[in-house]
Amino acid sequence: MITRAYHATLFALYQLCIVIGIVAMPLAIAARQAGITLPIHRLLANVEQAYETSQP
Repeated sequence: MITRAYHATLFALYQLCIVIGIVAMPLAIAARQAGITLPIHRLLANVEQAYETSQP
């Protein structure tokens, strides 16, 4: 049961990170033009890896 809850929580976190990435896209474009890179891709990759390794 705990494994199922952990898996569901990781799935929700992964989906939330995707939504944050989509919403932050205009900010990321403006930041890149200013020479700043936002590390959203690293966050998404870490959460995706955790989600995929938790699958049975």
